[in-house]
Amino acid sequence: MEKKFDVTALGELLIDFTENGVSPQGNPILEANPGGAVCNVLSMLNQLGHTTGFIGKVGDDIFGEQLTRALEEVHIATEGLVKDREVPTTLAFVHTLPGGDRDFSFYRNPGADMMLGKEEVNVSMVEFCRIFHFGSLSMTDKISREATKYGVELAKKSGAVISFDPNLRPPLWKTLNDAKEQIDFGIRQCDILKISDNEIQWFTGEEDLKKAAEILLEKYDIKLLLLSMGKEGSMAFQGDKMVSVSGILQPDTIETTGAGDTFCGCVLHYVLEHGFRAYTETELREMLAFANAAASIVTTRKGALRVMPKREEILSTLEKISCNSK
Repeated sequence: MEKKFDVTALGELLIDFTENGVSPQGNPILEANPGGAVCNVLSMLNQLGHTTGFIGKVGDDIFGEQLTRALEEVHIATEGLVKDREVPTTLAFVHTLPGGDRDFSFYRNPGADMMLGKEEVNVSMVEFCRIFHFGSLSMTDKISREATKYGVELAKKSGAVISFDPNLRPPLWKTLNDAKEQIDFGIRQCDILKISDNEIQWFTGEEDLKKAAEILLEKYDIKLLLLSMGKEGSMAFQGDKMVSVSGILQPDTIETTGAGDTFCGCVLHYVLEHGFRAYTETELREMLAFANAAASIVTTRKGALRVMPKREEILSTLEKISCNSK
């Protein structure tokens, strides 16, 4: 069966209000950037030449219109995007900390992304994709949780590769025990797991990253585990293979918003280009190096969805690293 989409993702689409200077009165100036982890992943994939589609919900308001235009601009298919006339688009306010890390405040009680119903899931977009990608934010509340699990069920039946990124945001969960329960579901369903260093430490209770990964690999049937570690780089685990690649520090880093999503998009790009199979250690390093380079570039830009790096930029960054190491 020919697949219409390389990757279909189900999840959140929202506005990230990011700090962009200070007004003459001394107030922070906030820029309304299109955001949402799974859409950032799709945007990176589109930049690399893949066909993608999004399933989710926004409000029937000015922000919902802005987000719809943003997806169309980066060529993410929107037939799975639903608009809610009653509930507004979710807003996130992002405070950048020294060093580029972020602190989030969400206006989502409820937000439209939480209201996607099971009956509103675009079935054909799931059945006709090669990879189905999702995160945990669509499982914070009952309605969208049922829709997410339905999407996963459809994708598994259709033979799609299942990709999961927990993308933990503690303020959005009633309790962290609820978060653990739903993230456990995601890890049990996925073939590919992308998880960050702080998430894997929290989830397993193990500070040593290699040991934490081994705990997950022993407990779950994960075919490929990718561990992102920010400026420290990344690691990949597959079967009995474990490789790590150092991170790339950009001198003009602004913030880290979207870096993990960019990394994830590049990993899925590698899988689409080379097939989902057992990779050699050399191939895993190649995968990680490309993804690290792309993630480092996006840290130099405000927002994420609209500013994903081009393939040529990523390759140029890798070439500079290679030249400097000789």
